[in-house]
Amino acid sequence: MTRIAVTGGSGKLGRAVVLDLLEHSYDVVNLDLAGPRDQPSAFIRVDLTDYGQVVDALTTNDGLAGPVDAVVHLGAIPAPGLTSNAATFANNASATYNVFAAARAAGITRVVWASSETVLGLPFDTPPPYLPVDEEYPARPESTYSLVKHLEEQMAAQFCRWDPALTMIGLRFSNVMDPEDYAAFPSFSDDPRSRIWNLWGYIDARDGAQAVRRALEYGRPGMEVFVIANADTVMSRSSASLAAEFFPDVPVTRELGEHETLLGIDKARRLLGYEPRHSWR
Repeated sequence: MTRIAVTGGSGKLGRAVVLDLLEHSYDVVNLDLAGPRDQPSAFIRVDLTDYGQVVDALTTNDGLAGPVDAVVHLGAIPAPGLTSNAATFANNASATYNVFAAARAAGITRVVWASSETVLGLPFDTPPPYLPVDEEYPARPESTYSLVKHLEEQMAAQFCRWDPALTMIGLRFSNVMDPEDYAAFPSFSDDPRSRIWNLWGYIDARDGAQAVRRALEYGRPGMEVFVIANADTVMSRSSASLAAEFFPDVPVTRELGEHETLLGIDKARRLLGYEPRHSWR
């Protein structure tokens, strides 16, 4: 792999991913409707809901100076509630199908895409089956946005069944944060319920980018999903005390570290070699 196409490379996580890949000697082309935001990567303006545009961007040499070796798909309406449910479904489902299908048509066998922590059952109005949560229990989408993410995972599994040479990695990212967002974190401890919706989790965009790069370098074919969060929570108080107060009837499967994330990242550590390096603390 030398050249990576990143959809949504102008977004919050996308900018970090593009920079991280460039710093690790990959060539990158950003496929997005938004401008390149002064990134040093190549840029092609693409409407991901138009299959022809996606195929053209992944197969033509114009502006790329060579073929694309892998795709990172981040381009989407990035959260529930930003537009109507129908618009979210229509945009995100079609964009992901188009990227998956165009990559296959272009002979690209490695795709990493942004799934979401929401498939774990956010906002946890119904308590999770255990803590820390992980990839081992069935998806529990509670919004149209999350439903699409669940369907994307199912779609990727079928693409890999059709073509056993494919490697498709879904990263269930937690709430993406930049360093400038950390000024607000101390105030979260004043009202733990304000962040209970995702078990007080977050992902530093730079660590999210690390996870993307490690997923690109994962050598095993097939479809896998990974929870991607930082190693700690957004809270000052202990994770054990949060679990005991707010989820008293939910089993805790192991002794928790002082501020250990309740979004389990064990699988990503074990299979990808992912290890968060940044913290708001």
